[in-house]
Amino acid sequence: MKRFLICLTVVFMALSLVNCKTGGESGALPGGGKFNLSDLFGKGKGKITEPELGDIDTEFRNWESQDTHMWLPKEVPDRRIAYRIDTFTFGDIRIPKNNKLRTAAGYPVMVMIHGGAWAANNSLDSVAPLAEALTDFGIATWNIEFSRLGNSRGGYPGTFQDVGQAVDYLRTLAPEWNLDLSRVVVMGHSSGGHLALWVSSRHKISPSNEELYVADPLPIKGVVSLAGIPHLEGALITGGRTDVLTLHGFLPFDPPSILLPYYPSTSPYHMLPTGVTTSHIIGTEDNDWRIAITEWYVDEATTLGGEARINMLNGANHFDVIDPCGPGWPTIVRELFWVLGEQPPSGDLNKSKFCPVTGR
Repeated sequence: MKRFLICLTVVFMALSLVNCKTGGESGALPGGGKFNLSDLFGKGKGKITEPELGDIDTEFRNWESQDTHMWLPKEVPDRRIAYRIDTFTFGDIRIPKNNKLRTAAGYPVMVMIHGGAWAANNSLDSVAPLAEALTDFGIATWNIEFSRLGNSRGGYPGTFQDVGQAVDYLRTLAPEWNLDLSRVVVMGHSSGGHLALWVSSRHKISPSNEELYVADPLPIKGVVSLAGIPHLEGALITGGRTDVLTLHGFLPFDPPSILLPYYPSTSPYHMLPTGVTTSHIIGTEDNDWRIAITEWYVDEATTLGGEARINMLNGANHFDVIDPCGPGWPTIVRELFWVLGEQPPSGDLNKSKFCPVTGR
C-alpha cells in the first residue's frame, strides 16, 4: 500500500509539473498538443491509436522569439547525425511513415535551416515542430545545426561552410535513408532564410573564393524562405542590421562599404540568377525593410527569367510563419510542394494531427 501511494504521488507530481508549464489542463504548446497522463505514460501496450485532427488556428497569435523555445515536436527524430566532427555540426533526420511521395529513387528531401540572427543563442529546436509536421506529407526532413556567432567557427566563413557541408552530406545519408537527391529543397526562417537562399546559389561562387567555393555542390531544386533576408546590403543599410557586418567578421560600426567584395558570394540577391525556384512567405506585421528587400529579390529574380514569388500573410508577424498550427500553415505546405514540383496534398490543410485538438 505504501509503495502504491508513493507511485501515485509521483504520477500526480509529474502531472502537476506539466500543467504548471502549460497553464493547466487546457494549456497547449504550439505544435505540441495538450498534455495528459496518456502523453506521459502511453496509451496501452500494443495499441496504436490514430491521432485526432486538430483545427488550424483562424487568427495569427503573433508569437515572440521566446515563445519558440517552448515549441516541442511530438516525437524525437529518427536519428541525430553529425555531418562533421565539431560541436555544432549535426542534423536531425526524419523519414516519413508513409510512401506518399516516395519513388524508385527514394523520398524527396527538405533541408530545414533555423533562424535567430545567425547567433548561438538560437537553435534548430525552434523549427523542429515544423519539420516534423512537414515530414508527415511524405518528405524526408534534415533539420540542421551549424556554427553561429558566438561559437568558435561562427560567422564568415565557418557558418557558410557548415551549412554547405550539411547539405552536401545528404550524399552520404542517401543510401541508408533512401533519399532522392534529385528532389532536394531547402526551407529557412529569418537568417536561416538567408542561408537557404545562399546554399542554393553556391554554384555561382567563383573558384577565386577559396573559402566558400565548392567544385560540385549538391543541386537544389527549390527554396522556401520564411521571412528571410535575401539582400544583405539592404538589411544593413535599410534595416540597420549591423549583425550583417558581424557575420562577416567586422565590427558593427565599420563602414557598410567594407562588405562590397563579399556580396557576390554571400548575399543571395547579388548571386542572381540562380536557376532555382524560390518562394518567399512573409507577414504583413513583419519589418517594413524585410518586406521591401524580399520584394527586391523576387522582382530581380523574375526580371532575370527565374521562378520566384512572394506570399504576404495578412496579420502575421515574424514568428507566425513557422507555426505549423497557424493560419499560414496551408500556404507553407502549398509553397513547399510548388518548389518541389509536386501536386499539393488533396486533404484538408486546415486540420492537422500535429495541432492541439479543440473542443475538449
